[in-house]
Amino acid sequence: MATDLPRADDLQADGRAAQKSGSPILVLFSQADCQWCERARREYLIPMSRDAHLKDAVKYRQIDIDSDRPLIDFRGQTSTHRNFAKEQKIRFAPTLALYGPSGERLDEAIVGMRLPDFYGQYIEQSIDAARARMKEKDH
Repeated sequence: MATDLPRADDLQADGRAAQKSGSPILVLFSQADCQWCERARREYLIPMSRDAHLKDAVKYRQIDIDSDRPLIDFRGQTSTHRNFAKEQKIRFAPTLALYGPSGERLDEAIVGMRLPDFYGQYIEQSIDAARARMKEKDH
């Protein structure tokens, strides 16, 4: 049983898969020793990634904002998790962002873990909004 989200390695390839499936890419921007990041991952994102109606709704990825792990960005450029987070102006963890196939943001990022009682609902609403925007672009 996986206890983590897949780390982003090749966002350009993820973008191609998103284009084919019509499903956006949900990225958790996380950092080491972040209890809120761990809670978002463990209590919300991992269960969502296994839930029958949400597991295929988006492609789940994690970017570690304090890591120099290699990454291919949406443009096919070599980068790192840290540099990609900086380019995206991510300053706080956890931050959730939904991306389309070309790396365009599809909804406002969810910064921090505001109101834990409603956090799952915020995520689902953001996923629904992102999926609707991708469908609009297809027509």
